[in-house]
Amino acid sequence: MALISVEDALERALWGLTPLDVVRVPIAQAHGRVLAEDLAATLTQPPFDCSAMDGYAVRAADVSALPATLAPVGESVAGARFDGIVGPGQAVRIFTGAPVPDGADTVVMQEDTEASGESVLVNAAAQGQHIRPRGQDFMEGDVLLRRGTRFGARTVMLAAAMNCAELPVRRKPRVAILSTGDEIVPPGSVLGADEIVASVSYGLGAFVDAEGGEPVSIGIARDDERDLADAIARAADADVLVTIGGASVGERDLVMGALARAGLQLSFAKVAMRPGKPVFAGMLGSTRVLGLPGNPVSAFICSVVFLLPMLRGLLGTNAAIVSQPAILASALPENGPRQNYQRASSTYADDGTRHVRVLSSQDSSLTAALAHADCLIVQPRRAPALPAGAKILVLPLAG
Repeated sequence: MALISVEDALERALWGLTPLDVVRVPIAQAHGRVLAEDLAATLTQPPFDCSAMDGYAVRAADVSALPATLAPVGESVAGARFDGIVGPGQAVRIFTGAPVPDGADTVVMQEDTEASGESVLVNAAAQGQHIRPRGQDFMEGDVLLRRGTRFGARTVMLAAAMNCAELPVRRKPRVAILSTGDEIVPPGSVLGADEIVASVSYGLGAFVDAEGGEPVSIGIARDDERDLADAIARAADADVLVTIGGASVGERDLVMGALARAGLQLSFAKVAMRPGKPVFAGMLGSTRVLGLPGNPVSAFICSVVFLLPMLRGLLGTNAAIVSQPAILASALPENGPRQNYQRASSTYADDGTRHVRVLSSQDSSLTAALAHADCLIVQPRRAPALPAGAKILVLPLAG
């Protein structure tokens, strides 16, 4: 079977993908969720002219000539405004966030005053200073958060300020993760002869969670048709089924056959990429299937290239992965017939320029090297060699 390009494979993997349905969640549970509808403010903020300082609310006309002596007639605090009107020669003690009383148009900060019994001396003032006008932050009806926004701390704070107690978000994609292989055992096991610890499924679970999905482990399936069939059946309600291992053409690579018997409609198999050539994808009913190679680095890079856009598409966010500019810190040899994803680490110059160096080992089984990488250098097929100092684009690796 001929290898297809990464671009062709990605197009096939995402064909027909649409965002998931909308659910409403309390704002306290919104962090990390993706907004499904544009969100408009339900109030004006601040709802009134308020003081930006502790001091005195005065009339600018009364402090045009300084120093000026005024008579305090009350106070305005946050949550309890001064109900009267500031008249000529009067001042109202005011605190940060409190409503500016009627009649006043200026706030003098307390450091520029001297209070003495029944009077206050104003030593410095400027018309209109230290007042936050009504609506300075936003007005009722302003659309401040757009569909596709992923909520972080700042946007949750904004939604709360907009007086939104519940938020319309996309349902989290359920991603079933299936490890396969007779040799695979969970972390913490006492390893028998020829056994290895399952690591990929835990990394992918963290990857899915970090991208706003809901990882669901369906365990480890042995290299047995019945065991694989039972495990695949447990993923029936998943939006995406990710299988790990058994994706190649060896006699013990049984995963694709088991999926085919379950009804898999294959979208592609084998991609001109390095690492990750055995990756495949398809549809099993309404569930998208992504079959990853068993080597940890191959599986991770295929997740960045294919699973990440799937998740973003299901969540209704930008499906594109944004490249970032960088400078090669060492020469890069010419590439072969497969698109190459070289693991690299970065350093930053004083001016912020990113310099990247390819890690010395690019073996697709080495998790320690992968953990020390912070970006991928993507070499197109048959790309020419590049010297140190060349300008390139890299894919950042989150976390």
